[in-house]
Amino acid sequence: MPNRLANETSPYLLQHANNPVDWYPWGPEALVRSKAEQKPIFLSIGYSACHWCHVMEHESFENASIAAALNDKFINIKVDREERPDLDQIYMNAVQLITGRGGWPMSVFLTPDLQPFFGGTYWPPEARMGTPGFSQVIAAVDDAWQNRREQAIEQAGELTRHLQQVGMTEDAIGDLAPDLLGHAVAKLEQVFDFTNGGFGKAPKFPHSMDLQMLMRVWFRTRRAGVLDMVKLSLDKMARGGIYDHLAGGFARYSVDARWLVPHFEKMLYDNALLTGAYLDGYLITQDEAYAEVVRETLDYILGYMTDERGGFHSTEDADSEGEEGKFYVWTPDEIREILGDEKADRFCYVYDVTESGNFEGHSILNLPKTITQCASLRGWDLNELKVELAASRAALLAVRDKRVRPGKDDKILVSWNALMIDSMARASAILCAAKYLAAASAAADFILNDMRRDDGRLLHSWRNGEAKLDAYLDDYSYLINALVSLYEASFDERWIDEAVKFADLVITHFSDTASGGFFFTADDHEQLIARNKDIHDSSVPSGNAMTATALIRLGKLTGRNDYLEAARSALESAVGVMRQSPTAAGQMLIAADMFFGPMKEIVITGASDEETAQAANSLARRWIPNRVIAARANAEANLSSHLDPLFNGKWPVAGATTVFVCENFVCQSPVSGAESIEALWDELKSN
Repeated sequence: MPNRLANETSPYLLQHANNPVDWYPWGPEALVRSKAEQKPIFLSIGYSACHWCHVMEHESFENASIAAALNDKFINIKVDREERPDLDQIYMNAVQLITGRGGWPMSVFLTPDLQPFFGGTYWPPEARMGTPGFSQVIAAVDDAWQNRREQAIEQAGELTRHLQQVGMTEDAIGDLAPDLLGHAVAKLEQVFDFTNGGFGKAPKFPHSMDLQMLMRVWFRTRRAGVLDMVKLSLDKMARGGIYDHLAGGFARYSVDARWLVPHFEKMLYDNALLTGAYLDGYLITQDEAYAEVVRETLDYILGYMTDERGGFHSTEDADSEGEEGKFYVWTPDEIREILGDEKADRFCYVYDVTESGNFEGHSILNLPKTITQCASLRGWDLNELKVELAASRAALLAVRDKRVRPGKDDKILVSWNALMIDSMARASAILCAAKYLAAASAAADFILNDMRRDDGRLLHSWRNGEAKLDAYLDDYSYLINALVSLYEASFDERWIDEAVKFADLVITHFSDTASGGFFFTADDHEQLIARNKDIHDSSVPSGNAMTATALIRLGKLTGRNDYLEAARSALESAVGVMRQSPTAAGQMLIAADMFFGPMKEIVITGASDEETAQAANSLARRWIPNRVIAARANAEANLSSHLDPLFNGKWPVAGATTVFVCENFVCQSPVSGAESIEALWDELKSN
């Protein structure tokens, strides 16, 4: 018989709806029962694309004897970490304090007061290779609760006191000053892989925010070595197996140091963030290969991850037919059957497909050598090879699409959607691709229309017609930033109106007025054992960092000093993290770079929308990181009063398109005419 999870919308929870474990979703029913019966809670947190979550479900949660023990001794709660990042943050911090490491599936035992007293990640059903079996863990935890309860409760209370201090402001080491950027670069250089790109050793994650921060430092310093680190990383990732060479898009991380073997799950947020990094790389280098990665990745999202209502789906699984990566790998015989011998031989040579394989007897497509190098070594015509490979990839993709596809988590999350909206909007302007602006606008409209409470506050998650769960700081801050990007790509001022509403909500409901910065949850959120402040980047930017980023951009556009002061507060509260752990503060350092300035306010006015758009599009194709841009023609329809301070007194000179470059609302002499404006953009790009 299905358990209570059968009534949930989360694909992850629904995966467990037929387990013999008597699962509850997080909510009053389970929490009240735990207190009434004085039974501890077994809290299991994971997500739908998590390979080891699937393994633990099959091994333990489908095991009748383990399920019986769990049902007898505990109140069992299953949580989707993507729906409840607030719970995931708190109890992941607990597991890291208990064990020194974290990961999913996360397994935590709580007192009826929700305080953790024991935890870990994946446990096999029986002891294996020095790891205790889950059956042993259950018995040991039950023994502790029955026979040493006071000690367990005391330990839980002490651990909870530590959890309540996570993210609280520490004594700042030094001031909020530009030397933070140079210090961060030095730290990143220490852990950079100068052979394969990226930071650290295996497993290797993309670190998109760190790459974008390095590009900003390069703009300030023109240090070639800094840009070389970025280019090596972008090149190696795009050529590695972490990139899907048939459909586009990136897997979550590489299990090896050279980006060959991915953990095959594809996350919306990774593809959004990496798109942003490749866009910046393209603007700096004008390398068309980076633009192609952007197009292919966004087209993958449009083709495979976009809901008919406009929002973007969350993840594609690593597994299909019970095997990790089966959907993506190839053998030479499979390729010959599709392409024929001659084309298959060339394709296999270029994309490293061999009889022995590079992954469990099969081959993950990757480019050990560039296509140009392959053509030169084999004496092939480069242009003919590129045309042939493009046709071959299309043919293989058509066949791959007929395979059993990995499972998809099709819920729509505001935060992750906002990251993709931001990248789609930016790509539309930089690559002059209207379809990306249309997709970004549709996703934003979906959120604004379908993922709000009656009072205008956001809801975090949507699936199957139901929006639920009050939004977190990530949702608001990412969306504010995305709405600013949508405005700068379209100059539709309604996006600014919405951004201002959400910025005011953040300052009202999330601010830490005592210590600075912002809490992860609102002041009227469900009361948990801790109210965290998220100041470290994880696989996504920290909420405080993105709030600072968004408020600086919006404050510069609207002239709202309270936004800029709130951003300063978040930055000052994170000085210690930026100085001591810069590899966990990439987005905060990006915000700091904006704050240090100079930050240009660029205003374009013209006699027609076409003229202003032409000037704006030309600007968008140049790498000028610290700027906001606003544009108006003389039309007076649907204008936002929030932008009036910026446009005040700025009119076209002699009826020609005119540009005003300002700083803190103090402007240089206006520049008019297409040639003069082009020269101005080049000057800004060079300074």
